[in-house]
Amino acid sequence: MQHSSQPGAPSRPTDLGDLLVEKGFLSGKDLESARKLQRDRGGRLAPALVDLGFVKPDNLLQTQAEQLGLPMLRSAEFPSELPSVEAIPPSYMRHFRFVPVGGDDSCLRVAMADPLDLETLASIQGLADRPVRPVLATEHDILAAIEMRFGAPEHRQPVDAATADIEHLRDMASEAPVIRYVNSLISQALSERASDIHLEPLEEGFRVRYRIDGILDGRAAPARPLRAAVVSRLKLMAGLDIAERRLPQDGRIRTKVLGRDLDMRVATMPTLHGESLALRLLDDATAAAFDLQSLGLGENLLGRMERLAMLPHGLLLVTGPTGSGKTTTLHAALKRVNSTERKIVTIEDPVEYHVEGVNQIHLNPAVGLTFATGLRHIVRQDPDVIMVGEIRDRETAEIAVRAALTGHSVYSTLHTNDAASAITRMVDMGVEDFLLASSLVAVLAQRLVRLLCTQCRTPGDSVPGPAGRVVRTWTATGCEACRGRGYHGRIGIFELLEVDDSIRGIIARKGSARSVAEAARSDGMRSLQEDGWDKIEQGLTGVEEVLAATQDS
Repeated sequence: MQHSSQPGAPSRPTDLGDLLVEKGFLSGKDLESARKLQRDRGGRLAPALVDLGFVKPDNLLQTQAEQLGLPMLRSAEFPSELPSVEAIPPSYMRHFRFVPVGGDDSCLRVAMADPLDLETLASIQGLADRPVRPVLATEHDILAAIEMRFGAPEHRQPVDAATADIEHLRDMASEAPVIRYVNSLISQALSERASDIHLEPLEEGFRVRYRIDGILDGRAAPARPLRAAVVSRLKLMAGLDIAERRLPQDGRIRTKVLGRDLDMRVATMPTLHGESLALRLLDDATAAAFDLQSLGLGENLLGRMERLAMLPHGLLLVTGPTGSGKTTTLHAALKRVNSTERKIVTIEDPVEYHVEGVNQIHLNPAVGLTFATGLRHIVRQDPDVIMVGEIRDRETAEIAVRAALTGHSVYSTLHTNDAASAITRMVDMGVEDFLLASSLVAVLAQRLVRLLCTQCRTPGDSVPGPAGRVVRTWTATGCEACRGRGYHGRIGIFELLEVDDSIRGIIARKGSARSVAEAARSDGMRSLQEDGWDKIEQGLTGVEEVLAATQDS
């Protein structure tokens, strides 16, 4: 460990024990005894010297201050008004023997009994969200200052065993090992571009996994005694009830990690062996970088999608299975049309990406705010563009279609395997075929495939593709840049069905999805697989990725 890389890390030019002997505060014989104790039980020398009574606390403090080049505070020198930091509870200060003594928004001064405890220093800095500068003080003076500022620790008698368990978990969730693990779990997930974190209790253990580029990847689980406290800390951060373990709960965590604003959706689920947690990471910086071009739309598709997004009215649907990037595509389209001349309103479940200048509504069925009721009121707000997170029922579908017919541009999503199936799905929901034929302008079907690592990809064999086409493939063996996976990032493959007069006639005649698809292909629509094979030939992805993503289309 490089101490200089830690927040507030002091240097150690001279050995503490030798300095104490040199000053006459400690005998050589006692120093050897203390070092033997230190070797036997681990840890640092200073606590061993105090525990054995070989050095007076004041003398130790004075020598450490000289050794480390740090200021020190005696009891009479503590400020009369100590600051409080909302994110740092007094129980945490007591446990790790520190207390804030001053500072401002740019820096926090903290009195510590052990300024070489770099992990605690890093944890304080993370909680306070600013640099930390340690000053030396004795444990006695620190505890006295905490008691004077916050009062003596409460010793409550629990009403019953269940209450005692909850209080214990609440206390553990505020302790340094739990805070450090949770902070590390989230920051590591963000640095590795994980979209989700899964914490799952098993019959014989506990599993932690990141979803990276759509694939789950295992990570080290917290130590057994910390597992329940880690779950409780995440629930507390999300504003959930840690006493409720029988019912699923949903919450959000808004925090800053690695200098970036991070929004996390937290979902709990009771299982046979305990509570399972799923965290969806929504990084504002990553979301801001998305646009239609970066999603993987080829030049031809990009131009057509930009034209469709700018239409003054009509229904534009994006379809695909869960996790295929539909919401990201809709938000990229919204960004394309977002301007001061247009009023844009969305209703989403939940709001995943925050878009500046767009009125975004979070679905809340508990108070009667569904897609259908929300959409009905949105239409009265005189919007130019409306985005509905998903069309799930007949009422929502009918309101969306009527909004598109009355001068609004409406974007939404459906769960279907291909573009043509979206039309029959809307009809099956109960939308009148002639209304759908008049309102629908296009359907974009999509999937996500992993991108080959550009650092280790190499040309592979040529293989037969669709329609007798021979395609050169690429492979990647894995390297440091992609952490040995061979893939780094994801890109979309697409199928765009534009509704022309021919397809409107098929819809009005209640034609099948197959007849719609055949008419679209005769007009030049390229399938998901064909777009995928283009990306294989360009060296963007692998054959197995495209085949796996399109096997149901």
